[in-house]
Amino acid sequence: MRIVLVGPPGAGKGTQATRLAEKLRIPHISTGDLFRANISRQTELGKLAKSYMDAGNLVPDEVTIAMAKDRMEQSDAEGGFLLDGFPRNVSQAEALDELLQTEGIKLDAVLDLEAPEDEVVKRIAGRRVCRKDSAHVFHVTYSPPKQEGVCDLCGGELYQRDDDSEDTVRTRLEVYHTQTEPIIGYYRAQGLVVTISAMGPVDEVTGRALEALKSGK
Repeated sequence: MRIVLVGPPGAGKGTQATRLAEKLRIPHISTGDLFRANISRQTELGKLAKSYMDAGNLVPDEVTIAMAKDRMEQSDAEGGFLLDGFPRNVSQAEALDELLQTEGIKLDAVLDLEAPEDEVVKRIAGRRVCRKDSAHVFHVTYSPPKQEGVCDLCGGELYQRDDDSEDTVRTRLEVYHTQTEPIIGYYRAQGLVVTISAMGPVDEVTGRALEALKSGK
């Protein structure tokens, strides 16, 4: 299957993308991973992207699209892929369509993860990360530490990252609604959108997604 995964920040896209890709036996292609891989390997695209990032500018669509094209042409993506974080806007979606058409392939589905905005804010703003090991993550409501402000695993201080503050989260949501959400309408016109609730236990959401992809609803 060839799938695009969309949804607001905090909907659990990263978690679900990893799980769905494993279940469907297709590569998970995320924009973040593409950038990191190209920059660490110092590819021409990586150098170009880094030059924009170092200058504090957004990486142009054409660079992102070229990275995605290169990744989708690798052998492990011949049988399908799951795109996470790309396309991020309608112009990227149009470019993706053109790219796939030249390859004689098309998308099978666009999986839209829905979550209420207040819940999204609660999920992200409640996260607390360990200063000693950023892999140790807690949540003030859903997975609180035994002692407030102290990591259960190593005793490090737990803190809220700047980009997890409520104001920042709401700004990120505005960007999502303005730039990314319109691609849902774009793909809905093609009959590709499958919408599911991102609420509930992780396993339950994964099962819901797999069933929706299978039935096309």
